[in-house]
Amino acid sequence: MPEKIEFSFKSPEDSPGYLLGQLTMIWHRKLKQVLDPLNLTQTQFALLAAVAWLAKTSDLVTQIDIANQCNADRMMTSKVLRTLLTKKFITRQEHPTDTRAKTIKLTPEGETVLQNAIIAVENADNAFFSVTGMDLKAFNASMFKLVNENK
Repeated sequence: MPEKIEFSFKSPEDSPGYLLGQLTMIWHRKLKQVLDPLNLTQTQFALLAAVAWLAKTSDLVTQIDIANQCNADRMMTSKVLRTLLTKKFITRQEHPTDTRAKTIKLTPEGETVLQNAIIAVENADNAFFSVTGMDLKAFNASMFKLVNENK
């Protein structure tokens, strides 16, 4: 029994990192339940949503734009986008001015599956986070601050 190991927290439940990890795993399981019927993973959903958000302001959404929007690894983003291409949810074309870049667009199938996923995920999120009894805007502002301060 390792008696000499010391923690600054009295129990795992006192550790914000432990709790965040637990919460993330539970939230992922909830999203898996609503995304599985749509043939999407949470990561695929996040990247599709990023494409849609970015396309609101640009016709030239690149893989790097998507990775940056999601705070995601570029190689993982490329791999997941290839999967979404295979599923016919996106198109990937040469960038008109940057020969190193590809532009990503949603297909009509991708738009349909994303809209259905948005409804399912937003409903799941509302149910999941409402148990806190907190003001969702204040909660989101705290999470947004954590994201921006720790990028």
